Amino acid sequence: MSESKQHPEENKKDKLNREDTTDVVTKRKNIRKKEDRIVGKIILVIALTLLIVGCVLGVTIYRYVDSGLKPLDASNDQLVSVEIPSGSSNKQIGEILEEDKIIKSGIVFNYYTKFKNMTGFQAGFYQMAPNMTLDEIGKQLQEGGTSEPTEVADGKITIPEGYDIDQIASRVEKITGKEKQEFLDLMNDQSFFNELQQKFPDLLESAAKAENTKYRLEGYLFPATYDYYKDMSLKDLVLQMVNKTNTVLQPYLTKIKQQNHTVQEVLTIASLVEKEGVSEADRKNIANVFYNRIAADMPLQSDISVLYALGEHKELVTYEDTAVNSPYNLYTNLGYGPGPFNSPSEDAIQAVLEPTQNDYYYFVADIATGDVYFAKTYEEHMELVDKYVNK
Repeated sequence: MSESKQHPEENKKDKLNREDTTDVVTKRKNIRKKEDRIVGKIILVIALTLLIVGCVLGVTIYRYVDSGLKPLDASNDQLVSVEIPSGSSNKQIGEILEEDKIIKSGIVFNYYTKFKNMTGFQAGFYQMAPNMTLDEIGKQLQEGGTSEPTEVADGKITIPEGYDIDQIASRVEKITGKEKQEFLDLMNDQSFFNELQQKFPDLLESAAKAENTKYRLEGYLFPATYDYYKDMSLKDLVLQMVNKTNTVLQPYLTKIKQQNHTVQEVLTIASLVEKEGVSEADRKNIANVFYNRIAADMPLQSDISVLYALGEHKELVTYEDTAVNSPYNLYTNLGYGPGPFNSPSEDAIQAVLEPTQNDYYYFVADIATGDVYFAKTYEEHMELVDKYVNK
């Protein structure tokens, strides 16, 4: 079969067609590359825009939250009457406080109280000021207000948990301007104590029988926030504090008697537990360690007792300190001692009345972390001391 031969002109046309096709492909590729570059730039711009918006939004939210966590006006202590209706949620309470110009943000209050697991807020009438922190407000809401609105107070006196009478006196002087010594003299006024005992016989019966106490009312001035009026006497202020202790302890009085304890003993151990432990679990174990030692006729050997005997507040207790001559020194004296060493919280009181049963006789806290370690024997205890204290 003979081969067909292509005409030279046809070869030329085919070549031109192939070249044209190549040019078209090349042009299309160039166009795509250009389009890809444009799209890439658009995506980059969008991404950068979103990043900037995100950063601005993040900073804005951070500043909003940070601002909401601070008092509305740290320099304004003017009290305002606030009503919290029954059944109010944390969110609704936050809205009320923001509307009454007590806090900056009801939203921040809502989430903060949930994050801190603040519960048990009570309905009632409260007196609050724009300089109060969210923690102070939350604590006051947990303590409860009044069923009826009261005259707006001239100020608030907050007694922190674990404060002793000397510290309370200093705080009262700072806020009311009344002399610290005047408050301390009232604490040693037997006739005033007798008046209180008549009002609160069940509460103060064992305190009245205690011997060698520095202050008979030590431990009975409940840590809480109290209203203060300029024309209020120190007796009226102390009456508020003792009445609060009586109110808190009323549900526990039967259990205290059933356990063959006195109020004085319970408050004494609770005042030690208040300072020695932080978590509920640790406090309940520590309370039982103290009871184990008392049952075994061992001294409680609490540094808190030594510091109270010394009248000092410091981090470490020396060997010489533990030899201080005082009935409050529970290194050298057996039993409970004269009485409480500070004003314990209800949580500490509950831990003492519901201790975790154990067979420990020693405990030590890691100074750095606050973790508490328990031991059955002195040898085990000293190993823990070397590991967590002497390190």
